[in-house]
Amino acid sequence: MPHTRFLTALPVYNEAAHVNEVLDQVVRNAADVLVVDDGSSDATPHLLAERGDVQVIRHEVNRGYGAALITAFEFAALHHYDVLVTIDCDGQHEPQLIGQLAAACTDDVDIVSGSRYLALDASGQGAPPADRRRINQQVTEELNCRLGLHLTDAFCGFKAYRVQALANLELTESGYAMPLELWVQAAHHNLKVVEQAVPLVYLDEERSFGGALDDAAKRLAYYHQVIDRAIDKCRPEFRQQVHSRCRGEQIQECC
Repeated sequence: MPHTRFLTALPVYNEAAHVNEVLDQVVRNAADVLVVDDGSSDATPHLLAERGDVQVIRHEVNRGYGAALITAFEFAALHHYDVLVTIDCDGQHEPQLIGQLAAACTDDVDIVSGSRYLALDASGQGAPPADRRRINQQVTEELNCRLGLHLTDAFCGFKAYRVQALANLELTESGYAMPLELWVQAAHHNLKVVEQAVPLVYLDEERSFGGALDDAAKRLAYYHQVIDRAIDKCRPEFRQQVHSRCRGEQIQECC
């Protein structure tokens, strides 16, 4: 993909403690930067308004992590970018890797997904709470089992997408589990997915999902609902492949 033009987008919600530090690093590694402020109620909007080096789209109300990503996808397509890189704004991704992820998203690769577990090494900082790591492993294994994927980290927000490939997707999940809907649709449309190792950085073990999702059992049930709902929307022949690949009792074994 010669002369690749890429956009780096950050979904942001109440990140006043991190946003300037993260953006200072991002703009050193990316020419075009979009921040999707998902209805922040802290000082985030004021801090963003003071910056002249990023573009900002603001949701007037908090619509959810997935909705912020969908807005970024739409912006990248509207402005004819070749590649979209997404990175979270909590300080847990390494902006110096933006260029590497973008470069790995070539003509024959549709999604480059960062993985914090592909090659664990000493460069990381901290570790996620045990329930988050366990649920990530369980959901990742379920996606692999049901969809024929080969992921090691289903939830890492540090990704690069070939924007043209995103046109195949019809994403509607506004919440935190939108990446699970994305994985189902990626498999449905035979998108080429590769993983790239990124450092495991976990700075805040007290960070909250908010509301009922802070309960691990409810969070896992929500993830299952999103996966099942996304599969139900796929073509009948794809649904049959899913069911024949990994039936209910097999899912329990592989997860």
